Amino acid sequence: MADRAAPPTLGTVMKSIRSRNGWTLKEMSAKSGIPVSTLSKVEHDRLTLSYDKLQQLSQRLNIRMSDLFAEDQSDSAPRVTGRRSVGTMDQAVRVTTDNYDYHYLCTDLRQKRMIPIITRIRAHSASEFGELVRHQGEEFIYVLEGEIEIHTEFYDPVALKTGEGIYLDSSMGHAYVVADGFDEALVLGVCSSADDGLMDSLMSLHG
Repeated sequence: MADRAAPPTLGTVMKSIRSRNGWTLKEMSAKSGIPVSTLSKVEHDRLTLSYDKLQQLSQRLNIRMSDLFAEDQSDSAPRVTGRRSVGTMDQAVRVTTDNYDYHYLCTDLRQKRMIPIITRIRAHSASEFGELVRHQGEEFIYVLEGEIEIHTEFYDPVALKTGEGIYLDSSMGHAYVVADGFDEALVLGVCSSADDGLMDSLMSLHG
């Protein structure tokens, strides 16, 4: 029995996008604003791109951010349920905001119904956090380190210690902040939605 093909790398995806459009490296560089030498190293899997550069590529080439994380599915065959992805911090896509450091795991899989994210929380109060966030779907948050306080638009704040979790409707305004007595907290979050655009929605929100 033949082994299942390995997930495509960013280099493979970049090369496929360039090939589909009939661009040379120089042409893709001009369109994306990324140096030819950088694009070449990415295509040969000798270099990866930061979130800012991925966002730049997405915007300038007019493609979805999530399309940079998986192969183009040109056939109409039904989804295979046996796919898998090993998520490690060194391969995660990092997104930094004022309140959080997000690490998106398993980004080589496209059209996931669950988005796993390791998040370091830095905000210490709802006022410091700012406006509550809302997005499609549901989510589960599990505290790995420290303690957090969850603020939502329909409930009183609730505190969670290491080893505790919460499941909530993501379309309800919500915010996670660090509890008193702690500098930071680390959580594992899993966001889910029946909409295949969840990854793009989260990337846009967090970016």
